[in-house]
Amino acid sequence: MAQAGAFGAKLGQPLNLKDAPSLITRTLRSAELAVVETRDDNPVQGLCGSLPSDDAYLVSLKFRDYPDCECWERGRCVIKADIRSGATYLYDLKRDPRYVIDKPFHSLFFYLPRSALDDIAKQSGAPRIGELAYQPGIGHDDAIVRHLGASLHHALHRPNEANQLFVDHMMLALSAHVAQVYGGLRRNTDLARGGLASWQMKRACERLESDLGGSLSLQQIAAEFDLSVSHFSRAFRMSTGLPPHQWLLHQRIKAAKQLLSVRDLPLAEIAISAGFANQSHFTRVFSSLVGVSPGAWRREKHGGSETET
Repeated sequence: MAQAGAFGAKLGQPLNLKDAPSLITRTLRSAELAVVETRDDNPVQGLCGSLPSDDAYLVSLKFRDYPDCECWERGRCVIKADIRSGATYLYDLKRDPRYVIDKPFHSLFFYLPRSALDDIAKQSGAPRIGELAYQPGIGHDDAIVRHLGASLHHALHRPNEANQLFVDHMMLALSAHVAQVYGGLRRNTDLARGGLASWQMKRACERLESDLGGSLSLQQIAAEFDLSVSHFSRAFRMSTGLPPHQWLLHQRIKAAKQLLSVRDLPLAEIAISAGFANQSHFTRVFSSLVGVSPGAWRREKHGGSETET
């Protein structure tokens, strides 16, 4: 997720934003993907600036209604339409997409280069994807993008809790979804039906467990087996029943439970040792997966004699 700040500035500058939180990941062999949040409650009014022309798309999830949005492409106004909160919009960076800023806005943008779509098609055994199907200014009711956007929006505001595996997984899922829904991708179901070989499974689990903090990327692990990221992720899930980032989360909880058996070990130290960002992060995740807080679990373990630390 290096250079995230630079990418946020690249997208934020045309919108006159000083700060645009962003995350960058390289989940495919030749593609750098990014998610950027743009928000301005008191914007400078006028036609926004141009992004550098690029063989890439922006997929945008809107968090705020924007009535009478004047959308431009290739130097001219192409439509004036109401932008709806919760809807998904697509922009082709080859067409110089711009819009008139005359009211507050709040959006999440996914940067999706052509190389990412090509990789998705190649790994799926499908023909190369053509242009994505969309109309400027016309939104889509896309529940998958809303779900992925909500998860990554949380990660943007708590980057210390967003491990690399999680961001990789979310962005890979977004890319595959866009390729299928808007690019017409049809996967070859004969490819990669099986899980990992036993030696691959053992090695993959060892690599994941060696880094409970999740700083390893899916690309790094998949490359050890000479597999594409999407192939490795599918095979890992078939072998374990969980995608890599969720499997790792369960290993963190397992490690935390072992540490909780030590009576006097503070929860803050357990949190860091088990790969969590801090005690608050640890408590939220543990409570969600186990059903009780770490302190309550430990008190029950030790017969109710423990206090929360």
